Amino acid sequence: MDDGIARRIVAAIKERIHAGAYQPGDRLPSTRAFATEWGASRTTVTAAYGQLIAEGYLITRPGARAIVAEGLIVPGAPVSRGEISTRRMAAFARRLLALPTPVAVDAPPIADFRYGDLSASDFPILAWRRALNTATLGRGTRLRYDDPQGSPALRTALQGYLWRARGIRCTPDDVVIVNGSQQGLDLCARLLLDPGDHFVIENPGYVLARHAFLAAGGIAVPVAVDGEGIKTDNLPAAHLAYITPSHQYPLGGVLSAARRRVLVDWANRTGACVVEDDYDGEYRHDVAPIPPLQTLDPEAVIYVGTISKTLSPTLRLGYLVVPASLRKAFVEAKRLTDRHSPLPEQEGLSTLIESGAYERHVRSVRRRNAERRTALLEALANAFGSEIAVAGEETGLHVVAWFHEIAAELESTLASTARVAGIGLYPVSPLYDPAGPQPTVAGFVFGYAALEATELRRGVAVLADVVAKFRGGVP
Repeated sequence: MDDGIARRIVAAIKERIHAGAYQPGDRLPSTRAFATEWGASRTTVTAAYGQLIAEGYLITRPGARAIVAEGLIVPGAPVSRGEISTRRMAAFARRLLALPTPVAVDAPPIADFRYGDLSASDFPILAWRRALNTATLGRGTRLRYDDPQGSPALRTALQGYLWRARGIRCTPDDVVIVNGSQQGLDLCARLLLDPGDHFVIENPGYVLARHAFLAAGGIAVPVAVDGEGIKTDNLPAAHLAYITPSHQYPLGGVLSAARRRVLVDWANRTGACVVEDDYDGEYRHDVAPIPPLQTLDPEAVIYVGTISKTLSPTLRLGYLVVPASLRKAFVEAKRLTDRHSPLPEQEGLSTLIESGAYERHVRSVRRRNAERRTALLEALANAFGSEIAVAGEETGLHVVAWFHEIAAELESTLASTARVAGIGLYPVSPLYDPAGPQPTVAGFVFGYAALEATELRRGVAVLADVVAKFRGGVP
């Protein structure tokens, strides 16, 4: 039997039925006659007829030829595509479509300063392979769906790691494994916000967090930030506050101790939840990492962690430390969303943490990224000197550079010109609330974790030539 010819016969008969060449009740040619027409074997034609019978296009009776089933042709003239009514979408879908989407572009050839990318050379290939092998060899005799909260082994390993690395006291039952921190933010949005509820968010801030909360129907209340993080002197009533206290994104401020207390008191007074995104808390270059806000009040704060900045953003693994009162809701939401996160990667990460290899890797990449940071800061200083001001350099994997002599309105044009020259440059203005105050001078987010020192220096040198054309206005 030729499967390819059988599929073509099936398609041809369907086409004839839909075109009206075969009407309901018509008898089809015998398999012998159809085999002659197609130059195929009777076995192939019989298989094609069998497929059409299985799909409900044909019906058969013992000793009789197949006939076309009833109900396959709708009475009246066929409906054209232009006459088909618009499909109704839920309000959630309409809100999604109203949000701006990023434009996909190829990586520029000289230096791409996009934040969030990591160097593939930093990934611990051998340690990860061993961890996955161990997880695979240790699997049970049955493949089955697992706990939506996450692998107990991984949650236990993370409990120990979070205590050692971030000073968080929790139990494995407090941890929920998610597919990256973005899924964690989406769960927070759907579980904590009803349409029309207000949420506090840093301004400027992380766009995808804002989008997750807006998609849930939340109403953004942007609050300005300064060198001490989000300003807490006049926080409005809201159901949720999203913050990055250990390294404000993108400007890099660290939330002061006094403001941390005010924020926790505000949450307890209003009944709001604070969502703490500790997206790069492992990277504190000059002093010890800042303790998370969650350590002040575990019942008021949902802690969001990720391995996207330490191992790889492609693994899509993150975790939440959730207050006991919210745990069941998060677990059930995770179950309905995707059952659970991929188990082999969970078990592999568990093995990596338990063996100590993960923390050795974090120490290694912390040193390498500190070297990249130094190279970038030196290159920026040498190329631009007092023409720029750098913010957020003490922590994390990016800095923001403000160009005093270039107006903010020229950010997009400068970025486009830089891309033509082979440089990926990312303006800071899109991270500000569109309805609020905007920067007056051009600023750009420089991610450096995917570039080596030579690439960073070359990239800044090429950028300097581009910027020189913009001094005083449009080139």
